[in-house]
Amino acid sequence: MMTFSKKQNVIIYKNGTGVSVDTALIIEEPLSIHIEGKPYVVMMRTPGDEINHVAGFCLAEGLVDSPDDIATIGFCAEEGTNVATVTLTSARKQKVADLLDRKGFVSQTSCGICGKEVIRDLHQITKPVKTAFRLSVAQALACASRLSEFQPLHEKTRSAHGAVIFNKNQEVLSAAEDVGRHNALDKAIGKIFMDKKITDACLGVMSSRLSYELVQKAARAGLEILIGISRPTSLGVDLARAVNMSLAWARGDELMVFCGENRFCMDQKEFDSP
Repeated sequence: MMTFSKKQNVIIYKNGTGVSVDTALIIEEPLSIHIEGKPYVVMMRTPGDEINHVAGFCLAEGLVDSPDDIATIGFCAEEGTNVATVTLTSARKQKVADLLDRKGFVSQTSCGICGKEVIRDLHQITKPVKTAFRLSVAQALACASRLSEFQPLHEKTRSAHGAVIFNKNQEVLSAAEDVGRHNALDKAIGKIFMDKKITDACLGVMSSRLSYELVQKAARAGLEILIGISRPTSLGVDLARAVNMSLAWARGDELMVFCGENRFCMDQKEFDSP
């Protein structure tokens, strides 16, 4: 039976108390699509309905115009393998030869890829973040609540993601909006990077779910805490834990911490006391 989520133990802070509970995280796994025997793209997705997913992707890419353009399409369902293969008819292959010659978004030649391999590969470019920044639950919620102040485009269009980066004093260092959540974080990080203030960055707040790509970007920037207005994916939590980052979800007066709970307390005095 296909599994789309997994249990995760979290700590929920609300009304002055912290409670440990189990919650569900959506599964995030890589899918490598091979076209005509060659790696074409690796994308992150929730497992399930792979054949239709790949068919829709091929249509969007312009690789096919009709189901009749597909000679075969298959998915290896063995555990730990996330590879789909597509072959086109001879006529269609000739028609889209230029597209087939393109370089894939990410080259992946192994026959099986999994979340653990993604984290292992990311460790080559991402170092664990330090543990020098701590704050109270109230301070964390206050930072999260400020996101809307820096989303004028979202206020006008209701279709933009936002990212805000704070220093250890919960002061805003940069903010950005974009139609893409990854782009918003890149812009916010890029500003403090170009201004040579990236070493001051401690906390990031995002308007979106926290997938592994956002955790990777935040880790590269040295952020110790990343808070989302939507909950993280399973792989996002796995990577955050691997790089010593705290990951949390905030809404109203509730803060749900998925990993790195050592950076949070109910009262700042807990950290200030000797």
